[in-house]
Amino acid sequence: MPESNEEPAFWSVTVDQLLDRLHSSDQGLSHADAAERLGRSRPLKARKRPAWSLLLDQFKNPIIVLLFCSAVLSFTMPDERTNAWIILVIMLGSGLLGFWQELSAADAVARLMGMIETRATVLRDGTECEIPLPAVVPGDVIRLSAGNLIPGDCRLLDARDLFLNEAALTGESFPAEKSVCTLPESTSLGNRRNSLYLGTHVISGIGSAVVVNIGRDTEFGKISERLEHKPPETGFERGLRQFGTLLIKIVVVITVVVFAIKVGLENRPIAESLLVTLALAVGMTPQLLPAVTSIVLAAGAKAMARHQVIVKQLISIENLGSMTVLCSDKTGTLTEGIIQLKETLDVSGDHSDRVARFAALNAHFQTGFTNPIDRAILDHSPIDSADITKLDEIPYDFVRKRLSVRVLTKGQRCLITKGALANVLDVCTTTETSSGELVELESRRDSIDALFSQMSNEGLRVLGVAIRAVDTPHIDKQDEQDMTFLGFLVLADPPKSDARQTLADLRQLGVGLKIITGDNRAVAATVSRWVGIESPVIVTGVEVRNWSTEALRHRAQAADVFAEVEPNQKERIIRALQESGAVVGYMGDGINDASALHAADVGISVASAVDVAREAAQIVLLKQDLSVLVHGVREGRRTFANTLKYIFYAIAASFGYMFSLAVVSLILPFEPLLASQILLVNLLADIPAMALATDNVDPEQIDRPRRWDIRFILRFMMSFGFASSMFDFLTFGAMYVAFGGAPEKLFQTGWFVESTLTGVMILLVVRTQRPFLLSRPGTMFMLAAALTAAITVSLPYAPFAATLGFVTPPARLMVIVIAITLLYGAGMEGVKRVFYRYLAH
Repeated sequence: MPESNEEPAFWSVTVDQLLDRLHSSDQGLSHADAAERLGRSRPLKARKRPAWSLLLDQFKNPIIVLLFCSAVLSFTMPDERTNAWIILVIMLGSGLLGFWQELSAADAVARLMGMIETRATVLRDGTECEIPLPAVVPGDVIRLSAGNLIPGDCRLLDARDLFLNEAALTGESFPAEKSVCTLPESTSLGNRRNSLYLGTHVISGIGSAVVVNIGRDTEFGKISERLEHKPPETGFERGLRQFGTLLIKIVVVITVVVFAIKVGLENRPIAESLLVTLALAVGMTPQLLPAVTSIVLAAGAKAMARHQVIVKQLISIENLGSMTVLCSDKTGTLTEGIIQLKETLDVSGDHSDRVARFAALNAHFQTGFTNPIDRAILDHSPIDSADITKLDEIPYDFVRKRLSVRVLTKGQRCLITKGALANVLDVCTTTETSSGELVELESRRDSIDALFSQMSNEGLRVLGVAIRAVDTPHIDKQDEQDMTFLGFLVLADPPKSDARQTLADLRQLGVGLKIITGDNRAVAATVSRWVGIESPVIVTGVEVRNWSTEALRHRAQAADVFAEVEPNQKERIIRALQESGAVVGYMGDGINDASALHAADVGISVASAVDVAREAAQIVLLKQDLSVLVHGVREGRRTFANTLKYIFYAIAASFGYMFSLAVVSLILPFEPLLASQILLVNLLADIPAMALATDNVDPEQIDRPRRWDIRFILRFMMSFGFASSMFDFLTFGAMYVAFGGAPEKLFQTGWFVESTLTGVMILLVVRTQRPFLLSRPGTMFMLAAALTAAITVSLPYAPFAATLGFVTPPARLMVIVIAITLLYGAGMEGVKRVFYRYLAH
């Protein structure tokens, strides 16, 4: 049950009072009670759009609305009622076709999203269990650790060095420390250190909290009810918008000029002229572009899922295909990601069981978050903890880079610290020799540094272990001092056997890899050489910190490896690469990767990543492997190529055909095509266009990154559009000569067949840069094209042909139309060859 507005604010009452108000306890809810509360909850607006909204979108085009109004107007004119019915039926059929395809695409994406569900750890009936984040209800007690997303507005029950990122809510970029206390009701949002909020996440520490509000009753929910947050425009969306703007300008100019001439100079009836000019506008407008784009993207998402790549945001597929630089850590991408504890050494470099035992105690009793290093330690050195008691813990954070636990063992209270070697040495003053003697750390520092350098140059990761006797009741970070350094944990993460080939595949696709790692430069350099980067250009975090933004932008392009990088420097490196003109992908799975994933053009994570990283990413890999991503890049480019095919078709065929129609309609004493016939041409053309989602793509269309180029599209439209119009005029001339001026119905029948058949032909031509006979189309696409051609040729002979305004054409007319169609295909091949050789660039 959500908090009532009449009651004191949840941060201003005691924990016991709040639990009573929520009818809960520190042991959480029962499963039955939680299920009942979930039924009464008010979730945030669902991401999935309802079916009626998708259906409505098919008819939101203002031109379609105008045409619908014109059709309704036609019902008032007895001679135009049949034509009005035909227009309405064709409009409805076109809209339902787009609706069905978009609905199928949305359902496919929803099924894929279900594979990467984010979960929360809660207490139900006093037992910890994991449930989907949307199943959390008020009164639930949740367990918190680093990387967890906060599922609702909560009150803290207990905490240990708990820090949260609240930037999404407060705008404050520094971590907010949380503690158990009671605050005045007037405390501002940013100062409520006893409260946690939806939309934030845990950076470090551990704790538990009771959920007070969820969904629309949260602070985040109240904001989202008032504001619609629109994500930044991607390159793909920007290209679509620019293309739409260009097309609208052209359509408006042509239709206004044609309408003005028809009514003003030729004294044609206003209603008839309005119907024809609006039908012209519809024909020139690729109103199915949103539907075709959704279908192609959804088909791409399903194909990528077969390669274990889940797309969370369809539009990010194009960015993945356009990616020129991929930034990633080495762990799990270039290396196996299965960390092994190779050896435990004392300060002399000899094997040490004592180091192994204390490291295992630290790994066993820490509760901050599960990680592969602790798993490797426990696999190497299992321990029996029956006679050992955990007393306290200082969780890991990215500033200290250490993790400490205090245990009671054999009557002694011992603080055990492990972490990055330099950070552990910083809190040590003594060290143990092989005989157990304590000596000053400084006396052995040179030999320690030499061992560290030697192991790093072999590509091994080295951590330090230290201990200290601490008898205080509670410990904090200040107790990490005057410790005794015991020795080294030597960790190995061997390179993947196919890493070298994978990097070669990415380079062949025009994607460069830049490694961003916290490891020291020696380890990073060794791993880079293992995977084929023979002379890596290495930049360290210290250099990044000291460089200006301008200097980093220039240096980042040449760098292969960024080593010893601090978490907050990752986003800065990505911004620098973007400013230099690169389309940047970032692959991360850690707590400190969220801001970099947001900043990148395409954020990539893995299914095993922490919650905040997986939620920030647009693409999630079910397998942490760059070779999987290579398939994703190819599929992204295949998707973009098929989207461009529809656009090339729309501007080459539709624009040329409608331009011809507009010119001829000003010359002939009758309309060259009725409004219903224009719409019928448009509808038939959409059948093969819809099948482009399954079309094959030539290898040369996916071997390099491709991006929107409006100037290229404009040159394409002028070249192919006007060339297409020349063949339309040829048809007009041939019918005029062969049939002595061509009666109205015969002319309309002939031009309808020619327009539709040449539309299919131009689609075959522009779908490839090769001669179209040398490029194999997809099976579904060819079947759709053949079906469209068959319907077109048979319609004039159908029993209802007269209703559509057709007459039975003589055989000679059909021979002329088919001959012109074949000549048209050959001519467009010539135009294509000239265009790509001389005009494309």
